[in-house]
Amino acid sequence: MRALSCSLTAAFALLLAVPKPVAADERLVVGGQEVKTADAPWMVALASRERFGATRSGQFCGGVVVGRSTVVTAAHCLTREVLGTDPSAASDLRVIVDRDDLRGKAGSELAVKETWVNPDFNAGTNAGDVGVITLAEPLPDGRAIAMAQQGEPVYAANTPAMVYGWGDTLGNGSYSDTLRAASVLVLADDLCEKAYPGGLEGAYDRKTMLCAGWSEGGKDACQGDSGGPLVADGRLVGLVSWGSGCAQPGRPGVYTRISAVSAMVTAHSVDAKPHTSQGPAQLARPAVPS
Repeated sequence: MRALSCSLTAAFALLLAVPKPVAADERLVVGGQEVKTADAPWMVALASRERFGATRSGQFCGGVVVGRSTVVTAAHCLTREVLGTDPSAASDLRVIVDRDDLRGKAGSELAVKETWVNPDFNAGTNAGDVGVITLAEPLPDGRAIAMAQQGEPVYAANTPAMVYGWGDTLGNGSYSDTLRAASVLVLADDLCEKAYPGGLEGAYDRKTMLCAGWSEGGKDACQGDSGGPLVADGRLVGLVSWGSGCAQPGRPGVYTRISAVSAMVTAHSVDAKPHTSQGPAQLARPAVPS
């Protein structure tokens, strides 16, 4: 999925030259299949052609629409280590909507009004990995997905979930041109702590993170997927954050736990009624075979 964030600076120097699986902010969907943005209207790509080239529309991370003007993503996607500059200075930073194939011109490339990065984000531990993008112009109604709150059953172990992205599909730098999704299970915190007890591979924090995947591996987020959504029962439960390798047995993907950061997202949303409750348009979920 994603490499640990300590390698972000070197990783993105490589990314600018040749797409390779490197840093935490990259993650791609391994073991998934193609889906359409029409079935996941809240799924967006973050892009900067100036920094990441014109290939694949300059995509470098994913994001999720949670309000008409509000997109949530991983904090590390908006750092100087990834962008090479402060987000406010990245004048060509765009949010791409309704584009299944990044080689095409379908959909829209939306300008960014402002960004917010969680000041408590720790690049060493990946704790607090959340940021908010405010769009220059609001999207139509019905595009947002609900943020799952603490205590909801979607956080229970073995809950089926889907992870989305345009990232690496094989874990070897094979970036996808088209949007993909993979079916995973939300895993028990005890299992996640056992997989990441600390040290070089990172430490799992059950209060701010959750992990998802399969015990045998095979399906996961990967490089290029960071900031994208983990969705369960039509609710946003996680953001692709970090992990060790991609789709490896015993090394599940680790996600920012939405219930731990939803209040911060709401506080930095310009939308009058932030989407934190389920609505008809938010119940739809792509019919992706497992």
